[in-house]
Amino acid sequence: MFSRVCEVLGIEYPIIQGGMAWVSTAKLAAAVSKSGGLGVIASGGREAEWLRGEIRKAKKITSKPVGVNIMLLSKNVNEVIKVALEEGADIVIFGAGNPSKYIESFKKNGAKIVSVVASEVFAKRMESYGVDLIVAEGTEAGGHVGTVSTMALVPAVVNSISIPVVAAGGIATGKQIAAAFVMGAEGAQLGTRFMATEECEVHQNYKDKILKASTRDAVITGRITGHPVRVLRNPLAHELIKIDERCGTQEDIDNIAAGSLRAAAIEGDLKHGSFMCGQSAALVKDIPSVEELMKRLWKESVNAMDDLKIKNMEV
Repeated sequence: MFSRVCEVLGIEYPIIQGGMAWVSTAKLAAAVSKSGGLGVIASGGREAEWLRGEIRKAKKITSKPVGVNIMLLSKNVNEVIKVALEEGADIVIFGAGNPSKYIESFKKNGAKIVSVVASEVFAKRMESYGVDLIVAEGTEAGGHVGTVSTMALVPAVVNSISIPVVAAGGIATGKQIAAAFVMGAEGAQLGTRFMATEECEVHQNYKDKILKASTRDAVITGRITGHPVRVLRNPLAHELIKIDERCGTQEDIDNIAAGSLRAAAIEGDLKHGSFMCGQSAALVKDIPSVEELMKRLWKESVNAMDDLKIKNMEV
């Protein structure tokens, strides 16, 4: 299938690996890019010099494009921006904020700019700023989320702008990628599905929780902050939900959740870790290599589209 996403990003398959803080390292990103998709290194929660090392590491593994995810809420965002520019990031994916003041610098560097949005209004604004591609991420996603479902958000964004749209949020199978195309998207972004791969460097406890999860196990915490986060159920998640229920404060959250994402991804702390994860975890049942997963996803999506064409012809 032809996709403008492939043309813009210089990739073979219109599949993007989500930028997940403390999860998306050079090893995972390079494996995805080598397999025909767009691998992404996540800078969230990391020191700027860590990002520099990971970009260089990825470039040693593959000559194909690798993206850098920049979370605009990060306290060290300016340092991260500086490193991404100095290292000549191929593709920059901005989330959790407005990247308008950084776009010109990256464009001069020859980078492609991607913005993750949770509404068609913000998508329109990003298009006006010269962004090359939009990721419309529904509330089914893991990590920081909006309030609109993927099925409602994607067609609304597609109908609002002219640049390519990538669907995200709750996607883990080839059939869902095909569904994204039916809704008008020209690609799909998957996060949780790529966590459960051989090349992903998160703790085995993290992967095991994904394999055991049901759709109801991915819950939303931190609503009171205005930046809600979807995570898998565990003792920490239950305590955070209680804080929301009693209308607690950011300080209440910080007192029990500081460093919790690192605790989950690096230490595998089942009680105190924040296991950011999407509702698609319920669809993940194995831990394949990235190459195997990419081939499977694309074969499933093409077969699903072919089946749909046949059924339409029969009708």
